[in-house]
Amino acid sequence: MKVKFVGAGPGDPDLLTVKAYRLLTEADCCIYAGSLVSPAVVALLPADCERHDSAGMTLDEVIAVIVDAAARGLDVIRLHTGEPALYGAIAEQMERLDALRIVYQVVPGISAFQAAAATLQVELTVPEVSQTVVIGRVAGRTPVPETESLSRLAALRATLCLYLSVHKMAEIAATLAEAYGADCPVAVVCRASWPDEQVVEGSLADIAERVAAAGITKIAVVLVGPALRSRGTRSKLYDAHFSHGRREASEA
Repeated sequence: MKVKFVGAGPGDPDLLTVKAYRLLTEADCCIYAGSLVSPAVVALLPADCERHDSAGMTLDEVIAVIVDAAARGLDVIRLHTGEPALYGAIAEQMERLDALRIVYQVVPGISAFQAAAATLQVELTVPEVSQTVVIGRVAGRTPVPETESLSRLAALRATLCLYLSVHKMAEIAATLAEAYGADCPVAVVCRASWPDEQVVEGSLADIAERVAAAGITKIAVVLVGPALRSRGTRSKLYDAHFSHGRREASEA
């Protein structure tokens, strides 16, 4: 028996990995967050697959389902939205499984910030503009370390991708404007890749008002940084005057 932590991707079932698709279509038992995982992904489960919506479950209840399945020799798919390693709360589950000597594996998935960048048709690491992507969140009922406060992250002026934070858009914009400038581009993508996906774009000066008008309060990723608006810079990789292991520089 094995538990398989599977990344459900951002929503569109076509964005599942081939491995995730195969595991879902062969599943005996699946635990998933019905409030976050796309119904289109859940629909891939076989008709006779045991289904457990973890949205209203505690950690103890999730583990109890796994232990029961293990006793019956059933593999369990623990389906997490996006990429399980990002805000997936898998560490605490794996710790419990280690104590129970239950074997598990992790299958990665596409995260919302990647789907959002695809929707926006932007590159997050534009040469000479930003070569760093910071993934973070603001403090709420779940705190963040003081060393990772929003103001400290902003000081890097890197491309910033914020999860679980859109409900504090006004506070975020005010804090980031001090480092990025009020005219810095921002994009908020709600339910990235879902059929009802919403996109709101603006600057740090007006994004809070635009997001409020759109009625977006959750299930959104916030992207901030000059790279969102940058055009005209070039990488060295395809520069005719730049040599690398696969090509010599042109003399012309």
